[in-house]
Amino acid sequence: MFDKEKLQQLARAKEAWENGPIAKTLAKNPERKEQFVTGSGVPVERLYTPLDLADFDYEKDLGFPGKYPFTRGVQPTMYRGRFWTMRQYAGFATAEESNARYRYLLDQGQTGLSVAFDLPTQIGYDSDDPIAQGEIGKVGVAIDSLADMEILFKGIPLDKVSTSMTINAPASVLLAMYIAVAEKQGISSDKLNGTIQNDILKEYAARGTYIFPPGPSMRLITNIFEFCSQHVPNWNTISISGYHIREAGATAVQEVAFTLADGIAYVDAAIKAGMDVDTFAGRLSFFFNAHNDLLEEVAKFRAARKLWARIMKERFGAKDPRSWMLRFHTQTGGSTLTAQQPDNNIVRVAIQTLAAVLGGTQSLHTNSKDEALALPTEDSVRIALRTQQIVAYESGVCETIDPLAGSYYVEALTKKIEDEAMKYIEKIDAMGGAAKAIEQGYIQKEIADSSYAYQKEVESGKRIVVGMNKFQIKEKPVEGLLRVDPAVGEAQVKKLQAMKASRDNVAVKTKLDALREAAKTDANLMPYILDAVRVYSTEGEICNVLREVFGEYRPVEIL
Repeated sequence: MFDKEKLQQLARAKEAWENGPIAKTLAKNPERKEQFVTGSGVPVERLYTPLDLADFDYEKDLGFPGKYPFTRGVQPTMYRGRFWTMRQYAGFATAEESNARYRYLLDQGQTGLSVAFDLPTQIGYDSDDPIAQGEIGKVGVAIDSLADMEILFKGIPLDKVSTSMTINAPASVLLAMYIAVAEKQGISSDKLNGTIQNDILKEYAARGTYIFPPGPSMRLITNIFEFCSQHVPNWNTISISGYHIREAGATAVQEVAFTLADGIAYVDAAIKAGMDVDTFAGRLSFFFNAHNDLLEEVAKFRAARKLWARIMKERFGAKDPRSWMLRFHTQTGGSTLTAQQPDNNIVRVAIQTLAAVLGGTQSLHTNSKDEALALPTEDSVRIALRTQQIVAYESGVCETIDPLAGSYYVEALTKKIEDEAMKYIEKIDAMGGAAKAIEQGYIQKEIADSSYAYQKEVESGKRIVVGMNKFQIKEKPVEGLLRVDPAVGEAQVKKLQAMKASRDNVAVKTKLDALREAAKTDANLMPYILDAVRVYSTEGEICNVLREVFGEYRPVEIL
């Protein structure tokens, strides 16, 4: 792209600039003493020029939006066509209260739902299980059966909204409940749009809401791929999640590398299960974090798109261009929020929103200012949603596609992240893939080491967190936080027990027995789970049947 003779001239001009104006300026006014690095520790040069892009090839490295390698975006017109889906991750207490929050958010202009489930639901326990005591409805909504799901989406037409569900180990059960609710609304499954997270590898590596060992877990995931390709064709069957990897302490490079390595493992598993790559790859989606280093985050998203396109086309031989596209949801960085001076979090979220949009996200959740302290209030959720709307309608960054393309720094950083992430992927390949790397504790240790290094920098003051380790003020206790009443748990248990008493328990036993027998074979389990859900078998009952057959995962110790 750049003429060699011109580059040589530029190199001489840059050297003269460094020996002249820069040297004189530094003699009088030295640069700040801290090391210049990105938020993830990548060194940042004083100035970027075409010399940093000497081998840059426009068509190979950038191309055009909507065309391979998709560096500039997966849609030809990006936000000139329509804005990203504006979601707010929400769910707390009971299905009734969460339904009211969803309807409020839709009234405020939200364009997609994003469901947060409580911890017992995430790990396959019913609210009346002793292990669930004290956790019911705390970090999300309690969903025990189809009866709760019916309430959760009451008055919300499922053929008119896109719903994302952050659920992993029991993703098959919650998806079945969603399909069954749609049936009760008279909506066929081919009319449903949305996403289930369904990413168990990152649970083993970074988050912890797993149930079954890797083998059966991967079976359930590929069962969902196959079932949805036939019956729920517009559903994103997995959201391969770098978000939680980053929240656990990974760098931007590690977030890209470990997320795409997990994606490779899922594609491998589906192909080994007999599926053609182009029958399911177009419904794979991803989930990334947005942190505060604006330009590094933009470069990260662009590098991830380019890498995935190359992996799908060259490694897996996918022929459908939709299979090459890395489509992703973004959530602003929860771990970047501070309990100190929580209003500062509004500014952080605005920067992170801008990073996601400049990076070309398809969907976005913005965190609320009070989430370092509690579940968000209606007021703080509204500010978070308005942040997206202001960027969309007032900032001007959506008027042209990939507006930072061609920046010497952004392009050089995109290439750096791409190259460093690929080194990680090649190392993971040599270990036998992501599942093997997790079993050996490699990915967990890499994340833990990065997290420890970050925390040391914060505690030493080398890394400034405004309002926390610098620019502190004396603060009054924050008032008006949302609290979940402990009585919620008691009420949920009573409701669940009443449902169990009123349902057809003979039908429940029949369907659970059929699921048990199917789990002992190679059959696709989704139809059996859906049958069990329709007769109001609970999530805990279904998961316990699978626990009997599959066993439970025990994590490797990382030292």
